[in-house]
Amino acid sequence: MKNYDIIVVGGGPGGYVAAIKAAQLGATTALVEKEHIGGVCLNWGCIPTKTLLRSAKLLKDIEHAAEFGIALPPGTKPTLDWKRMMNRKDKVVGQLVGGVKGLLKHNKVDVYEGFGRHAGDHQIQVEDAVLRYKSLILATGSSPRMPSTIAGLQQGVDQGVVIDSTGALQLDKQPDSIVVVGGGVIGVEFATLFNTLGTQVTILQRASEILNFLDEDVKELMQRHMKRHGVTIVTGADVKAVEGNAVIALVDGKEERFEGEKILASLGRVPNLGGFEGLGLETSPRGVVTNEFMETNVKDVYAIGDMNGKMMLAHVASAEGIVAVEHILKETRPLHYDKIPSCIYSFPEVGTVGLTETQAREAGHDVVVSKFPLTANGKALAEGEAVGFVKLIADKTYGEVLGVHIVASHATDMIAEAAASMELEGTIHDLARTVHPHPTLSEIVMEAAHGAVGKPIHMAK
Repeated sequence: MKNYDIIVVGGGPGGYVAAIKAAQLGATTALVEKEHIGGVCLNWGCIPTKTLLRSAKLLKDIEHAAEFGIALPPGTKPTLDWKRMMNRKDKVVGQLVGGVKGLLKHNKVDVYEGFGRHAGDHQIQVEDAVLRYKSLILATGSSPRMPSTIAGLQQGVDQGVVIDSTGALQLDKQPDSIVVVGGGVIGVEFATLFNTLGTQVTILQRASEILNFLDEDVKELMQRHMKRHGVTIVTGADVKAVEGNAVIALVDGKEERFEGEKILASLGRVPNLGGFEGLGLETSPRGVVTNEFMETNVKDVYAIGDMNGKMMLAHVASAEGIVAVEHILKETRPLHYDKIPSCIYSFPEVGTVGLTETQAREAGHDVVVSKFPLTANGKALAEGEAVGFVKLIADKTYGEVLGVHIVASHATDMIAEAAASMELEGTIHDLARTVHPHPTLSEIVMEAAHGAVGKPIHMAK
């Protein structure tokens, strides 16, 4: 039996970051992973999806080259090589996975390949090895939700017609049509990908809007823009069954049939709890219950990432892993979830942090709201990417920034500025005084801040 200060189970963005941080801080550390280092995010989620979206964006740009004064030879148009696109995705993933493995080795983290499970007091078993820990960090991630209440769904999975996000990234050919069940982040990103590549896309959303957790203005723009570009969006669709290549749903009280070569089930995710049932972990419908330092109800056991279900985002898992390690090693620094950015890699992208306008008002704030459109931004017009805006929400009394919502071609990069400002309890006056380089998309944040203080520069008040 080998002893460790910290054992991390799960090698995704939460687990491997926690293991590296623990080793850097002097703890003897082991990492257990049953499949591939990098977890879902690196191997079957964040990275491969964004790699394919880059290919789709490039195809879209080439198709509109004439608008920029670049003419293709007469009678020619760009064509999609599905196999080469997938091979590039695999190459990018492979390079990053190799890099993470190298970092674990460099930081002297012992890596155990296999399924980790509870094996008694402060012990886990991995294949034939039994390991003992002082502290345990569970980072086992989550799996796609496949509700048994939808008749025929599992049969569709078994037949290969119904796929989840992992299956969508491993298709051997482009489907002519696809029905996306679920209008959340994953559903919208895959709808964007396949629609841009030329697949006929239908989104079925049970709620009255897609992306229904976002600010009202953001939801409205994204739904309108996707419809304009050919995505069929059916809201208020209560999915009842899957029959062959068709989804049966009640829409306005009437049964309707939606057919697609493939059906992408994007119905949320559930934490992976297998192997540690014997620990007696307290759980909720979201996952394992933890406090602000990721401690569970079991002494010396922590849970991070999708396993606790607080925010199922890769960067949250990484941050939670660092918080857990630091707490184990006697540094207490909680995570401020209200200041963590969320991103959607659609066309255009969405980046958001903090409260929506509705949430800010419901919380009792006397709010000031300022919007600045991309149509008034020089860089956006030059790049032909003028769909979108920044919306800044602040407390009127002191000007503290409460929320920032960006829809733009590089919103996922730009939102970090807003997150940093909020972490520092910055105000609209700070943002307005911060000199931004010109011409850049980032100027829209400064312009919105000028508008919030009542003195907009490049927009009529």
